Amino acid sequence: MRRCGTCRSPRLLCHPELHALTIAHVDCDAFYAAVEKRDAPELRDRPVIVGGGTRGVVAACCYIARMYGVRSAMPMFKARKLCPEAVVIPPDMKKYARVGREVRQLMLETTPMVEPLSIDEAFLDLSGTEKLHDGSAAQTLVRFARKADHTLGITVSVGLSYNKFLAKLASDMDKPRGFSVIGRGDALAFLAPRPVGTIWGVGPSLQKTLARDGLLIIGQLRELSEDDLVRRYGSIGRRLSRFSRGQDGRTVEPDSPAKSISAETTFERDLASEAALSKTLWPLCETVSERLKTAGLAGRSVTLKLKTADFKIRTRSRMTDAPTQLAEVIFRAASNLLKGEVDSTAYRLIGVGVSSLESAVNADPPDLLDPDATRRAQVERALDQVRKKLGKASIAKGRGL
Repeated sequence: MRRCGTCRSPRLLCHPELHALTIAHVDCDAFYAAVEKRDAPELRDRPVIVGGGTRGVVAACCYIARMYGVRSAMPMFKARKLCPEAVVIPPDMKKYARVGREVRQLMLETTPMVEPLSIDEAFLDLSGTEKLHDGSAAQTLVRFARKADHTLGITVSVGLSYNKFLAKLASDMDKPRGFSVIGRGDALAFLAPRPVGTIWGVGPSLQKTLARDGLLIIGQLRELSEDDLVRRYGSIGRRLSRFSRGQDGRTVEPDSPAKSISAETTFERDLASEAALSKTLWPLCETVSERLKTAGLAGRSVTLKLKTADFKIRTRSRMTDAPTQLAEVIFRAASNLLKGEVDSTAYRLIGVGVSSLESAVNADPPDLLDPDATRRAQVERALDQVRKKLGKASIAKGRGL
């Protein structure tokens, strides 16, 4: 077996562009489950599922559980059936957020150009860090991965390339503990046989449309010009053309602003009545409102999400008159959307989100046409002040009781 001449590791990576590439995607391996195994070493060799109840979904699972067919977002009842011996652990989001911040700090010690995508993954641009770290981006990333493992007990997979699209694909190639490279010289050959759904933004609906037109793999997209693809499929045609050729002009944007803020819950039993659904909607609106206020953001678009008993998802959106961060405004908009979906259908999940985000400076201005709106806003802000002093449970609106 060949081994590294320096550290004697059997994990060797050779690529002609290895030390010339600087855009990386770093993804923690089975993050929630890895944190739980780190904190309970006796679980190291056992299948672990992070999730809850029989009505919820799998938040994460370790690679042992994946060998049984368990996957993230799978209904818990199905996961338990596939892997009855699994250890099921309720999610501890505060703990995962804390560890996620520690991983993020290690990233920032590597480069200031970090664009978070979620609690456990980010893009990194290591251009210009060679002198600082006395090595190429690839060498620096190896040291980062080793440090995350040794100091935090978390393993990561790294994808290295010359743009974000390919770096993200590379990080998925050899999980866990992966380190994969896609260079300019091999990008076209790498992409050609892969399904069109590999391209970011190509969902099931567009895949069906492309399939009807005989476009099943990425290489086939190159047979059409960019103008042809735009004419057929609209603005996303430009992405289809450019990504299929390994081109992605997006840069790594540190502290990329959130696109939306949302909250959702899965019911213990399916709900169909407007009263029951509305009762669960209000605390979600309060949660979203609190997150908006904490972030200093407001949004103009309210989205209602519903998942039916047979796991089909419905989303409905509407714009508010002005950017808002108030729970009452979010609730009223979501309630109006809910009315149109109450048709005896049973739902297992409800969620609400706010998007089209901007600074809260202009949020919830006085409404001359609705004087009560100003009073409702004042009441909510007064409640916020009481909770800030005495705690969240100190006071609540009647509909939340």
